[in-house]
Amino acid sequence: MTASAPHDPPFRADQVGSLLRPPELKKLRQEHAAGKVSADELRSSEDAAILRVVAQQEQVGLQSITDGEFRREDFYTDFFVRGLGGVEVRQEQTVAFFIDHEGRKIPVPWTQVVSRLRWRKPIYAEHFRFLSSLTKRTPKVTVPSPIILHFTCGEVAIRKAAYPDMDLFWADITDAYQKEMRSLYEAGCRYLQVDDPPMATLCNEKFQAMMKGRGDDPDHALNELYPEMINRAFANRPSSLHLAMHLCRGNNQSGWFGEGGYDPVAEVLFNKINVDSYFLEYESERAGGFEPLRFVPKNKTVVLGLVSSKLPQLESKDMLKRRIDEAAKYIDIDQLALSPQCGFASSAEGNRLSEEEQFAKLRLVVEVANEVWGQETGTSRMRRAV
Repeated sequence: MTASAPHDPPFRADQVGSLLRPPELKKLRQEHAAGKVSADELRSSEDAAILRVVAQQEQVGLQSITDGEFRREDFYTDFFVRGLGGVEVRQEQTVAFFIDHEGRKIPVPWTQVVSRLRWRKPIYAEHFRFLSSLTKRTPKVTVPSPIILHFTCGEVAIRKAAYPDMDLFWADITDAYQKEMRSLYEAGCRYLQVDDPPMATLCNEKFQAMMKGRGDDPDHALNELYPEMINRAFANRPSSLHLAMHLCRGNNQSGWFGEGGYDPVAEVLFNKINVDSYFLEYESERAGGFEPLRFVPKNKTVVLGLVSSKLPQLESKDMLKRRIDEAAKYIDIDQLALSPQCGFASSAEGNRLSEEEQFAKLRLVVEVANEVWGQETGTSRMRRAV
């Protein structure tokens, strides 16, 4: 018998993870980088900011609580550069770049692997413990996808001196993720999310051409290599550890870098990758239609990212409910939940909206979810008559 889709977590009203950094924290981080502020001073400021943002998340009614990724420069390079080492980052704006609604081009952090990647100690376990001490609700940790390095640099930018063959590269990636997952679980983490822009971005012919141009095969990556490596990275995870996968098409200072529906990857994404739930960007036409949701098996949840984290304008409840109904034509409504389409600050700069507007969006997500599915308490749900 097929198990039903889980909802606790992900919750009917959920969030992707990153939140706008307070201006004072961003200023202090810059001063720390310039050698004007000690690491202890920065950590104290981060602690205070996280304490405040946890309370704000609880106040709007969220059951899934994050630290806003306040200790990170962006959603992924800290994990590799400071966590595993062996990676250099440059700002790319030729092969790829973000573009916002006003047509501004924004560079994207692009990586190069220059030496062996090694997991030496837990990267986020201490962050999790601090977050967990602040809330009785469900703390969530996000990690970057294990395929991001390969997607951004390809084999040509993985130095042969470090990795004479790709089997060794993927073995190091797998080892690092297995150890990090284990350390988080031992710290008490039961809700882990892998942030994965590549799978959605490669639905775009522009990025498929990028891979072909450097000698990689996008069809092989989408259908075989990437699903296999994601599964290897999180293999043998404990049954009590819920693994979610977030897909988007780029998110930096309200910009994006990809377009295209999930159609090219839907069958593989939903049936070959071993995760429990999906956070899918769906706030604009860039993400295509809901038809690919017909491939989602009955035991998995889809969190519809219908609320923009890029724009300050507040969506209408009627529109969101209508879109949920549209999605329910292809997947049972009991398998659905609601969230913003991405984080509010995938990089420290953050998207172009205010903290007040950010929490208005999160409050909207909670209110609509309560009206559609019933109110959540974190351990039980009070279902309303439909």
